[in-house]
This record gives sequence, structure tokens and C-alpha cells, in this order.
Amino acid sequence: MVKHTGLVSGNAAGETYLSTFIPENIHRQVLGSCVDVPEESPSFPLPLKKVGISGKTVWVHLVDNKGGYLPFNATILVNLAANRRGIHMSRIEQAITSLHGKEFSSLPAYGKQLGNLILQAQNARCLTLELTGHLPFIQQAPVSKLDSIDTIEVFFKLELEKNKAGETVKTGVGAGVHHLTACPCTLSYNEVLFNRFNDPWPQATHSQRSKTQLLVSPPEREQLPSYQELTGILDSVLHISQDLLKRPDETELVLQAHRYPQFAEDTVREVARAAGAKFKDTLAPETRIQVHSLSLESIHIHDVQCSLDTRLGDILTTLQAIKQE
Repeated sequence: MVKHTGLVSGNAAGETYLSTFIPENIHRQVLGSCVDVPEESPSFPLPLKKVGISGKTVWVHLVDNKGGYLPFNATILVNLAANRRGIHMSRIEQAITSLHGKEFSSLPAYGKQLGNLILQAQNARCLTLELTGHLPFIQQAPVSKLDSIDTIEVFFKLELEKNKAGETVKTGVGAGVHHLTACPCTLSYNEVLFNRFNDPWPQATHSQRSKTQLLVSPPEREQLPSYQELTGILDSVLHISQDLLKRPDETELVLQAHRYPQFAEDTVREVARAAGAKFKDTLAPETRIQVHSLSLESIHIHDVQCSLDTRLGDILTTLQAIKQE
């Protein structure tokens, strides 16, 4: 069997076709008379909240990528009523196929359209869709001024529920970056140990590569922030890693991380603070803000992780309280 890679279709020139074992008209006859097994009654009629596919790569045609295709990992789940045995997996794939080749203004625009198509095709009431992928992130090194072609992780999450009253939609977008953290605990100890309290150069401490993600879920889907805004928030409070760094650039990044050391706990709080300052006038107080940080510890075998799940209004209340102190 001839296989192809790249952007080619199944009827590409030169492909070797294999004839079917059974004539197509026979297949059509059987389809017209056989039982639709997923529509059968199950042996034990309990409703299922989430069933679907995961680990599916979807190729999205984005304007932001100058019309190019970008791969995203998709998890797509729908509810299943108690009187139905299974869902139609192929209909999920058909919905994905129907959008291939169409251009979308953003990843959320693609995700919303895909979610609606699948919910309709499955005759379901609820849908959960998650898309995860990567976008290019170009950073300039601090001293050499060279461009480093790096990557940010991006997310889109969609929850759809249809009922007699109408439709409930919850959406969220997220971005994640790698960054450098230096432990403030060892640094503080060494200041005492060596009596170097007012030294302009930071003391020795261990550092580690960390990964922090910010997810924002406004109550109105039209208010979704851009991935550029999310990355800007992360960049403003974290010492973001870069692949292309000359020695002076490396020195500056290391000194910066040691001059302003951070626990994993500090990173999630500072990202939340920056998100509050950014969105205080543009997003509703009930906007959900989630931050998750993973620190790959250098001197420990274990890793460290920290998460925060709050509302924009709570962040703004804390910001106001700090101002009044």
C-alpha cells in the first residue's frame, strides 16, 4: 500500500488504489438493513457524563500563522443518555474533516465551530473540548540582541450545554512558558553565612527550569484575551527561558533570576497579580483565573508544583488591600 506524507489528499496523482473486497452496492444494502449498534439500548442504562476521543491531532488553518496549518492535540467528550449504548466516533472525525482547509481567525474560533458541529452530530446535550498546541514566540536576547525562536504552549477549553432554557457556554484560553527560578531560601542563608547583606551581587543558590501556565475564563466568550496578552503577563513577572543566548545574555538572565529569586508559590501569586493589573478594567470580576507552576528541582529528586484557582474580583480585592496598608 502506498502511503503519503505532507499536505496531500487520498486521490493524489500516482497513488495505487486497492479495490474493495465487497462491492460498494452490497455495503449500502447492508447499511440500510443492519442495526445501528450505538443507538441500541445498553444492558445497564446509566447516563454517562463524558465519552469521546483524546490524543487526536487536528490541523488548524490560522490567519495568525499566515494561513499555515498548526497541529493541536484535541480531547473531545460528550454526554451519553441512559437509553443509548454508545456515541458515533466517526461523526466526531467527520466534523473535524469538514473544517480542514477552512481558515480561522483564531484557535477559539475554530474550537467553537468544531464544538457546535460535534454536539449536533452526536445529538448530545453537553460537550467538553480541549485543544493544546504550540505557537512561535520570538524573543530578543538582552545583550547580543539576537532573536531567539522559542515556543509558547497554548490552550483553548470549551464547555457547551444545551437545555430547554437555551445554551450555556464556558470558554477559557491559556498560555504556558518555560522560565528560570532561583531559590530565595538558600540565597538568604548565604547572606547571613558570609555576612553579605548589602552586596549588589546576589549570593549563590540553586536554580531550576520551571514551567508556568495561565488560564483565563471570562463569563462572556466574546471577552477572551489574546495569547499575546497572556504571554505578556507571564513575561512581565517571570525570568523566561530562551534557546539562543550568548554568554553575556546567559549572565544577564542568571543574575536577573538570582537578583529576584522566586519560589513556585511566588510565581503563581505574581502571575495572578499581573493578571489582575492587566484585566482590571476589561474583564468581569467573576472571570476565573488559574495559574499552575511546575519546578524541575535541580538539587532534589522530587519536583515542586503549585496551583492557584481564583476569581479576578478576589485578586483586585487583594490589590486594593495592599494599597491601603
